[in-house]
Amino acid sequence: MEKKIPMRTCIACKTVKPKKELIRVVKSGDSISLDKTGKANGRGAYVCNDESCIKKLKKTKALSRAFSCEVSESIYDRIVEEFLGN
Repeated sequence: MEKKIPMRTCIACKTVKPKKELIRVVKSGDSISLDKTGKANGRGAYVCNDESCIKKLKKTKALSRAFSCEVSESIYDRIVEEFLGN
């Protein structure tokens, strides 16, 4: 029997891709950060592993919608920096 590949939707561009191709952004308590392992506790949202989608997150305020709370500009900026740093 073939193993099922978990699929997730990018919150920025809305494309559906295999989970391994996306980066997980996790909200745990009051902190929001990139989850490189994909196993951190908290509410997860997925975004494509490319710069245009990461930048679109901020423009469309996609994290605020995904987590149903207000996400500050500084958190978006930190996520862009974290992404560009790896």
